[in-house]
This record gives sequence, structure tokens and C-alpha cells, in this order.
Amino acid sequence: MRLAGKTAIVTGAGSGFGAGIARRFAAEGARVMVGDINEAAAEAIAAEIGGIACAVDVGDGPSVAQMAAQARTAFGDVPDILVNNAGVTHLPAFMEDVSEADFDRVLRVNAKSVYLTARAIVPGMKSRRSGAILNIASTAGVSPRPRLNWYNASKGWMITATRAMAVELAPFGVRVNALNPVAGETPLLKSFMGEDTPEIRARFLSTIPLGRFSTPEDMGNAALFLCSDEASMVTGVAMEVDGGRCI
Repeated sequence: MRLAGKTAIVTGAGSGFGAGIARRFAAEGARVMVGDINEAAAEAIAAEIGGIACAVDVGDGPSVAQMAAQARTAFGDVPDILVNNAGVTHLPAFMEDVSEADFDRVLRVNAKSVYLTARAIVPGMKSRRSGAILNIASTAGVSPRPRLNWYNASKGWMITATRAMAVELAPFGVRVNALNPVAGETPLLKSFMGEDTPEIRARFLSTIPLGRFSTPEDMGNAALFLCSDEASMVTGVAMEVDGGRCI
């Protein structure tokens, strides 16, 4: 029960890594708000873990503000933990062939969302002088894959944002870290690969020394450590959970 008495918001928690993190947090005693643009998915995970569902578009300021207000009402304060997990990608393509609409969508969800949640939640954490923020970045921000260029860039942005936030918020007792997962069995996997065939999977897995994709459980375990008091001296870290992909 390493998060007993703690409250948390996890965005993009209706499936994939976010659902794994929400489940792990709840199992360790946290009260979790499950945020997702898919309201039915959020409600399903919230019902499973005894949490609170919240329909949210993380790239929209009023929607994020509403989520923060709902959390304050439910928890009685800003959350102890914020996990910026919601993310999207574009299909593999040469950089000049990615549409402007796809570029805008990737930056809106992967980058702007971190600014919006910070604007809505950081002031309360600073006032309370405690909090933990976890940004789910990617190995793509460290070791970019060809033809995922603007997705790579958005995750590199998130890693730099994490470090900048950590330095600025440290005097207020707020820690900010990131996780860099390798591709996993989530709804985004097919988009990363372009198409899902045994041959493409084998080629993809050949770049991961441990020889498997990451799982929601892997992410939940790593997120639990970084957001728990066990990591009270850890801030500004972008931890790779990648089976050796970035070596």
C-alpha cells in the first residue's frame, strides 16, 4: 500500500499504459481519477478499480480545467499525483509527407497537454508544497525511429519539459519525472509499425535486447516507484523502460 491515502489523475487511462498505471496505483491504495477522451473506456476502468471516471480532451484548455475542478471536488484538493499519459502518433511516413493536421494533432496531445495540465494543477501543488508529476514520454525521444519524425520530436519535447519543470518546481516540493517506454501492446502499436504482421513484429522486436514489447504492468510498476515516497529524492529523471532498446 505504497500510495495509501494518495490521490491521482491518470490521463489516457481508458486503455494501454494508462490503464496499467491506474490499476497499479489503485492496488497500492490510491484513489484514482481515470481521464480519457473515450468516456465509456474511462468508466469501465474506473468501475474496475473503484476510481472516478472523467471524460477529457487533454489538448483543450477548458476540458482540462474541468477535469482539474472535478478532481478538486472529488479529492478535496488538487491530486497528489498527476500522470500525463495520453498520447497519439502519426502513421510512419517521410517527414515532408506528414499532413499538417496530423502534425498539429500530435503536438496538441503530446506536448500542449503537459502545459495545460500544469496550468490547471501546478498552482495547487505549489501552494501545498508537495506533489509528483509523471510524464509518459518514449524511447522515440531518445533514440528516434525513422519515419516517426514528428512523434519523435514531440517526445523529445516532453523529456526536456520534464527536466525544465523539475528544476523550476523543486523549491516547492514538487517532483517531476518521465518514463520512456518502448512500444508495447497498446492501441498505438499498429500505428507505430504501420501495419501489424508477424514479419514486422519480428523486425521491431529484434531492436529490443530483452526481446519483448513493454506491457501496461511494466509501466505501472515503474510509475509506482517514481510517484511514491520511495523516490522522494528523484526528480528530473527520464527512466527508460525499454528492454535495452536505447543502449
